[in-house]
Amino acid sequence: MKPKSPKPKPPRAPRGQPPDSVDAFMEGLSHPLKAEIEAVRAIIRGADKRIGEAIKWNAPSFLTQEHFATLKLHPPKAVQVVFHTGAKVKADARPLKIDDPSGLLKWAAPDRAVATFASMKDIQAHKAALVALVRQWLAQTSMTSPGACVTSMKPPRSPASGR
Repeated sequence: MKPKSPKPKPPRAPRGQPPDSVDAFMEGLSHPLKAEIEAVRAIIRGADKRIGEAIKWNAPSFLTQEHFATLKLHPPKAVQVVFHTGAKVKADARPLKIDDPSGLLKWAAPDRAVATFASMKDIQAHKAALVALVRQWLAQTSMTSPGACVTSMKPPRSPASGR
């Protein structure tokens, strides 16, 4: 019988949060899309071994050194992943160049976008696209990751024009 190889340790929870705080939060969560939330959590955590999670804005949030994505759980009609570069929109934010052929992202600002999933079927259909978005976001926002070379992208929607 082969000895099992040890599993890599997950990243530590940030300041003052126990490592299982998101699991405890999810245990107590009453939400009609709880299974969908768990599926999205698993996909995001599986996109890169450096990704940890914590509770931010009363929802699961994902981080490497800094938070980069947070789930929006309300209203409970869909699961939304809010990709961001911090809690506040920065006046000097540089636009991110994310290749999004699936059209999942709706841009709220040059450095903030939202992906919405209405059902488990929707999540499963866009699993590979979500993993690609997470990896690109990390590559462009993480201090420790090399920048991604993106050759095609959908331009961010201008909030003023609605395009």
